[in-house]
Amino acid sequence: MWQVIGQDKVLDLLDRSLEENNTAHAYLLVGPHHVGKRTLALNLAQALNCDGHKPPCGQCYSCHRILEHKHADVICIGLDSKTEIGIDAMRELQRLANLPPYEGKRKVFIIEDAEYLSTEAANSLLKILEEPPPKVVWLLLTAEEARLLPTIISRCQRLKLKPMPLEQVEQILISGYNIDADKAKLLARLCHGCLGWALSSLADDILEQRSQRVTKLSSLTSASLEQRFAYAQELATQFSQNRRSVVEVMGTWLGWWRDLMLIKGDCKEAIANIDYEMALEKQAKSLSLNEIKEFLANLHLVQEEISKNVNPRLAVESLMLNLPKKNN
Repeated sequence: MWQVIGQDKVLDLLDRSLEENNTAHAYLLVGPHHVGKRTLALNLAQALNCDGHKPPCGQCYSCHRILEHKHADVICIGLDSKTEIGIDAMRELQRLANLPPYEGKRKVFIIEDAEYLSTEAANSLLKILEEPPPKVVWLLLTAEEARLLPTIISRCQRLKLKPMPLEQVEQILISGYNIDADKAKLLARLCHGCLGWALSSLADDILEQRSQRVTKLSSLTSASLEQRFAYAQELATQFSQNRRSVVEVMGTWLGWWRDLMLIKGDCKEAIANIDYEMALEKQAKSLSLNEIKEFLANLHLVQEEISKNVNPRLAVESLMLNLPKKNN
């Protein structure tokens, strides 16, 4: 049974491919973070190795082994705390790809954050995709498809995972996870249709981390330039240790400033940070619509620059220089 929710078109396509024994040698799973790409990748790995009547059954030995991350023929790599996926990791996958399956029907290699493959690693992967070994399936997961080599994209079957309607996420949280209505509404807004984020926040301290980011963001509007630059250095150091965490900081900032623009444009009902509505209204009063638009544009630019490996400290320092001062 597929575990992914809200991706019926993608699942129908995969069901037909499995029934007709016509699966691709490589798939590109495209969609925002937490939309379900990793869950779908593991489900597909199960389906390709399933011993049940209708794969993925979720009950057979292979399905259980894959779910527990113990299957010898299903290997997953990703960014982890690094800033890129290097050539050494790809060489190891290439070595393993040339070996026959050990305990399953197919070898499945899952590459999360595929947009962060180094140039050498991407070229190495391209060579494998051009001459795919038998009984091997590659699953590339990406939130930024445009950063992948076009030649890699062209050799994969593309599966687009779309965010779910907010009302559907809210209903799933209430009926499936017994979340109270107010919290379900907040999580549905904050996750932007990506159910995985909302579910992760129930077990992890994601909401607490978000609260800390919002507090820091608010304090910087009245901070000195020296304090702002110190924060830029802090983020740059953090980036060198855990790239994704800085991307998440930028995401929090983008959501906050988008809400400021919505409030300034009399669209308060559409904001995501509904638990900070009063703080947003207060800050919006101290800013002009042009100031908000300009800073949003700067945020998008810095986000793009960081994804292209521009010096993160210089990028964030530029952002700090352009952060509007709070007008008291």
